[in-house]
Amino acid sequence: MQGIDLVRLNFNPQSLWALNAIIGLVMFGVALDLKASDFKAVLVTPKPVLIGLASQFLLLPAFTFLLVLAIKPAPSIALGMMLVAACPGGNISNFLTHYARGNTALSITMTAVSTAVAIVMTPFNLSFWGGLHPEASKILKVVALDPLDMLLAVFLLLGLPMAVGMFVGWRYPRFVARVHKPVKIFSLLVFGLFVVGALAANWRYFIDYVGFVVFAVFLHNALALSTGYFAAKATGLPERDRRAVSIEVGIQNSALGLILIFNFFGGLGGMAIVTAWWGVWHIVSGLTVATFWSRRAPQ
Repeated sequence: MQGIDLVRLNFNPQSLWALNAIIGLVMFGVALDLKASDFKAVLVTPKPVLIGLASQFLLLPAFTFLLVLAIKPAPSIALGMMLVAACPGGNISNFLTHYARGNTALSITMTAVSTAVAIVMTPFNLSFWGGLHPEASKILKVVALDPLDMLLAVFLLLGLPMAVGMFVGWRYPRFVARVHKPVKIFSLLVFGLFVVGALAANWRYFIDYVGFVVFAVFLHNALALSTGYFAAKATGLPERDRRAVSIEVGIQNSALGLILIFNFFGGLGGMAIVTAWWGVWHIVSGLTVATFWSRRAPQ
């Protein structure tokens, strides 16, 4: 095993409880904007959403598995890449899609549906693809990952806060109209500060090993953006939908990934560093792609 596979980042149980609470707050803030109609849109115009979900949960994990076989990163980095690929879309994808002049309604619907689907598909994809990798599968065996335990954790972190947020948004619309933006901004700022604090506590490890993951994350994120765009193009979706699907697949919920790493893998260094760097890089790449598209009207 390489050195990075032996690193365990510094994270005490109190910090882990705080991180779990923060991601719950983030998902609650996101869900305040969601409505049942976002899910009903799948029944009205299912094709774009289904293509997006297939790209998110079928194509991207499969292509990620092929990528890690090709570039041969350390086992913990490989498993971190597969975990990121198994996560649902990130919550800044809606803003980026709007900025890119894409189909924002489709992006919102995909975020809502993929978050719900992730309750099952995130544990499944990590267990399935991680179990197929000859080296990463050894890590899964060492930690004795139970997909049912992970499914329960994802439900508590995503499903429950989303359900509560949607209920509050439906039951108290006037109150939500006043507080939903401050809640979202506050929750994201708190999470950002928490990640900065976690990096500061483990700065030596981050500096020592980030060079191993920069190139891998660059390739992986480019693969994710391309998978969404060309899958949408190949199935005949219009340009606005292609942009939405591309960004939705390319912007992953790395916050969820970090929490699962600390809950189930003891802060395994390679997994945590690749997931944390993805959380930084996908904002840079997403803004770059969205700026490029914002200057070009979709046909």
